Amino acid sequence: MKNSIKRFRGAGTSLLALVIAAGAAAAEDAELTVFDWSGYEDPSFHGAYVEKHGDSPRFTFFGDEEEAFQKLRSGFKADVSHPCSQSVVKWREAGLLKPLDTSKIPDWDNILPGFKSMANLMTSEDGQAWMVPFDWGNTAMTYRTDKVDEADVQSLAVFADPKFEGRVSIGDNVDDAYALASLAIGLTDWSKMTDAQFEEASEFLRKVHANVRLYWTDNTELSQAMAGEEVDIAWAWNETATTLQADGVPVKIKQDTNEGLSTWVCGYVLLEGGEGNEEKAYDFINASIAAPVSEYLVTEWGYGHSNANGMGAIDAEALEGAGYGSVSAFVDKTLFQSPVPEELKQKMIAEFEKIKAGY
Repeated sequence: MKNSIKRFRGAGTSLLALVIAAGAAAAEDAELTVFDWSGYEDPSFHGAYVEKHGDSPRFTFFGDEEEAFQKLRSGFKADVSHPCSQSVVKWREAGLLKPLDTSKIPDWDNILPGFKSMANLMTSEDGQAWMVPFDWGNTAMTYRTDKVDEADVQSLAVFADPKFEGRVSIGDNVDDAYALASLAIGLTDWSKMTDAQFEEASEFLRKVHANVRLYWTDNTELSQAMAGEEVDIAWAWNETATTLQADGVPVKIKQDTNEGLSTWVCGYVLLEGGEGNEEKAYDFINASIAAPVSEYLVTEWGYGHSNANGMGAIDAEALEGAGYGSVSAFVDKTLFQSPVPEELKQKMIAEFEKIKAGY
C-alpha cells in the first residue's frame, strides 16, 4: 500500500494503541526487532508468539514505506518488516531482503490463492519466496448514505462531478490516487500504463482536485471529517467504514461501482543484516498469519487476513459488513496495487505533487 500512515482506527482505538505500545515497551523480547507501521504492535496480531516467548518482540515504527526504505538503506538494523505489494520488488532489488525458507512457514500453502498469482509479490521469477502476505484491504468509495443518493455513486466519475465540489476526499497517497484514476479510465493493470493513459489518469485527478475538501493522511482525520459532515464521498480503506459504522455514522463502503475498486496487500519480510534470532522471526511470522488472527483483523480493524482457512471461518455477515463479501470472488476481481516500473512510479509521484498544488 502506502506512502502515508494507514493504520489508525479512530481516537478511541488510537488511545488503546498507545496503551498497548506503552506496555510493549515495558516488556519486550529484545532478541527480535520488528520494523512496522504504528498499531501493529497489538499483541492480538501475534498471540502465539507471546504465548511461546512470554513477550512481544521489540517494535520500532515508520510512517510510510519510502521512509522505511531510506532508513534501512542508511544502515538501520531490524529483523522483520512490513512493506506492501508495490514496494517488495524495490526492497528486494536494493538488497534489503533475505529469502524465506517456506518449510518453516506451515501456513504457506494456506495463503489466499489470489495473492500467489500476483507477479513478484510472494515469489520472484526463479521461485524464491520473499514476502508472506499478512493484511489486505480495499481502497473503495465510501459515502454518507444520508447525504448522497445511491444513484450518484454507481461510477467513480462522481469524484470529479462538480455537484460535489468541496465534499470529496482522497488520500494524500500517490498509490491510492493513481489506483482511483486508473480504474476511472478503465485500466485494471496499472503496471502496463501507457504514456497516453498516464496523461488521462492525471487529468482525471486534476478534476478530482477541484472537488477535494481535504487530502486525508490517516483514518482518524478522514473519519472525523465524515462524522463532522465536512466530507460526503471518500476514496478510503475498509477501516474508515468499520470505524464510522461502529460509531453510528450512516456510511457505506461501495465495492460494486461500474469501474471496481483497488486492493492493497502488505506482509512480512526478513531483513538482510538483521541481528536478532531468526527462529523467533519465523515464530513471529507464523503467529501473525495463523488462522485465529483472521477474525480479529476483520472485525476490529476492518482489514482482510491472508489465511484462507481463517477468512473462510468468519461469519459471512461479518465479512459483508467489513466490505469483503465473497473473498474468493473479490480477490480475483480487483485492481491490485502491484509493483509498477520505477520510472512510472517517479512520474506518478511528481505529477501528484503538482496536482495537489493546483497545477
